[in-house]
Amino acid sequence: MTRSELIRRIAERNPELAHSDAVKLVATFFDEISEALSRGDRIELRGFGAFWTKRRSERIGRNPATGAPVPVDAKYLPAFKAGKRLRERLNSESE
Repeated sequence: MTRSELIRRIAERNPELAHSDAVKLVATFFDEISEALSRGDRIELRGFGAFWTKRRSERIGRNPATGAPVPVDAKYLPAFKAGKRLRERLNSESE
């Protein structure tokens, strides 16, 4: 599902909500999650899952073309763990 499909579905399920309001709602939702993660906060959406950041230490990588060692800086990456209800829903539909 793309962002525009999500916006369309929200607008369809909530006819009292203008399309432009659905766009603002989705943009605000993702902006808030991004801002919280950039601050190092954990986001927990009960029944859906949790988002947090993981730190990867600096290391020495390899250039795949030459095999030469290349320094790779430390960085933060987003992580996600599905909540119980989401896992149950995914597994009940696949059977």
